[in-house]
Amino acid sequence: MAVALRVIPCLDVDAGRVVKGVNFENLRDAGDPVELARRYDREGADEVTFLDVSASSGDRETTYDVVRRTAEEIFVPLTVGGGVRTTRDVDRLLRAGADKVGVNTAAIARPELIAEIAERFGSQVLVLSVDARRVTGETTTPSGYEVTTYGGRRGTGIDAVEWAARGAELGAGEILLNSMDADGTTAGFDLEMLRAVRAQVGVPLIASGGAGTPEHFVEAARSGADAVLAASVFHFGTLTVGQVKDHLRAAGVVVR
Repeated sequence: MAVALRVIPCLDVDAGRVVKGVNFENLRDAGDPVELARRYDREGADEVTFLDVSASSGDRETTYDVVRRTAEEIFVPLTVGGGVRTTRDVDRLLRAGADKVGVNTAAIARPELIAEIAERFGSQVLVLSVDARRVTGETTTPSGYEVTTYGGRRGTGIDAVEWAARGAELGAGEILLNSMDADGTTAGFDLEMLRAVRAQVGVPLIASGGAGTPEHFVEAARSGADAVLAASVFHFGTLTVGQVKDHLRAAGVVVR
């Protein structure tokens, strides 16, 4: 039986407001996170992801208050990321109402964090976020994709496909693969990168970055995604969750 594709709206939050830009820059206001999360829950979203976009670069904690208020208003799983550095951070987020927690920058600095979280809380609560971009020229990687940090502002030289595979081996329950080349655009997902990671990891894979049309969601599903995450197309009314699911069903993709 085919696994049903999940459709996940992403709330990029800065100072208590949902924002959206390109590569986390030139941000514009998109609304109140609690109100938007409630709307997506009503529309049939399978999950909601909350990302504190300045928590790592600004060296501050995730806004637990917004997480708590959001969790109280929705009935679908809530994933929270941004500024998660320790198992204590994970514990606080879970107590605030998160169902899953995303890690990125801190795991790159100290990969053992992935195993520590998985051992204490279980792999099912841990999402490894991989912000990746294409690299060319003299500075390249075996796969041609590089892991970035701080919203894509810093390159690491780490091969993105190898890092995703290692994260899964260390205990990550899911991989959130975000194309920084397409983030904030409507150009479509990086299907080549998606297929490359899919070939190396067996845990659920979430595609992110570049959703612009209903067909982009279909392409991601056919390239190996178990879930598709999008922001701008939902926040600014280009598409609804229902419209995306209807198109996926019409294309023969199993959805919830």
